[in-house]
Amino acid sequence: METAQTRRRIVQAAAQAFRSNGIHATGVAEIMSAAGLTHGAFYRHFVSKEHLVAEACAAGMESTRDAIDASVRNGEQAFLDHFEAQLLDQSAQPCLGECPLIAMGSELARADKETRHAATRGYRELIKTMAAHGASDEGAAMFVFSAILGAATVSRIVDDPDLAARILAEAKQRIAVFWSGACERDTTVGQGMPERENR
Repeated sequence: METAQTRRRIVQAAAQAFRSNGIHATGVAEIMSAAGLTHGAFYRHFVSKEHLVAEACAAGMESTRDAIDASVRNGEQAFLDHFEAQLLDQSAQPCLGECPLIAMGSELARADKETRHAATRGYRELIKTMAAHGASDEGAAMFVFSAILGAATVSRIVDDPDLAARILAEAKQRIAVFWSGACERDTTVGQGMPERENR
């Protein structure tokens, strides 16, 4: 039990450090210090730093999915409000800004196979969650999340807070229009199509 708790502490410390400083700029010693442990204790829990990166990525994707699940159950507008507010207020929890794809996307693209597999698995679960509770289908969910990912990434790059806020607001507004239209199209599919007679 204590070993599992210690492992979780290391994963949480790593996830926070990777989001704040990047994967490559964060060393094992820094992570262990943040977790309140010695450097030597690391290898009692993980084979390598890459092993920890994969586990931290998986944990981050799971927490992102849970945050999305909690908001999207109340409808697409509640989800979009959550998206905008959480990205503008980085102190809020849980936060979409904690999503590994947003915080570490460029590094994950060059990560090892195990880490990319963890990110891929987490992404698939996230899309299923969005499609189940909000978007009309998985294709719509993929588009919506891709738009969110792009807006979130660019809003973090620009050095103008007003521009960052506008990027997120524009994305929210246009995603809402798309989402509403997608859901309307989904509910009308087949309703106006007469059945063909069997001849």
